[in-house]
Amino acid sequence: MPLDLWLAFVAASAVLLAIPGPTVILVLSYALTQGRKVALATAAGVALGDFIAMTASLLGLGALVLASATLFTALKWVGAVYLVWLGIKLLRSRPEGGLGIGTPAGLPARGVFGHAAAVTALNPKSIAFFIAFVPQFLRTEAPLGPQFAILIATFVTPLSRTAPSPGSSPRR
Repeated sequence: MPLDLWLAFVAASAVLLAIPGPTVILVLSYALTQGRKVALATAAGVALGDFIAMTASLLGLGALVLASATLFTALKWVGAVYLVWLGIKLLRSRPEGGLGIGTPAGLPARGVFGHAAAVTALNPKSIAFFIAFVPQFLRTEAPLGPQFAILIATFVTPLSRTAPSPGSSPRR
């Protein structure tokens, strides 16, 4: 993969990570209410969710979703229903101290990891980004496997994002 093409992908990824979305709210709320350990679990879950969404897009789910309006609508509804379910669950939980943001106190890091992975994998913004932008950074004359590996590693790597500690702002 040419360096200029990879740098263009890095720049496009940085723009995506700077635009707030459901992932920012999730990471920030857990970081502020439960501290560094849970924030790290959240960041790891976000990385896994991005890995799932990006890999699925690169393996053809993106093309399939774009070709089928019904499938695209179904995917949007699944993501929306899951986010609404999470929101209702958080609203019904009773915060124990903190800022009253509504994240359940004492939730194990494993549970936070799973929530972050699911929210990120079902985030339509990420899926749309992968479907629309990633093909622009691929050279069809070169083997696709190594290119996919480079792009996925670049986007998902922990070096490209930092888990927020309480009082700091996340990149995503």
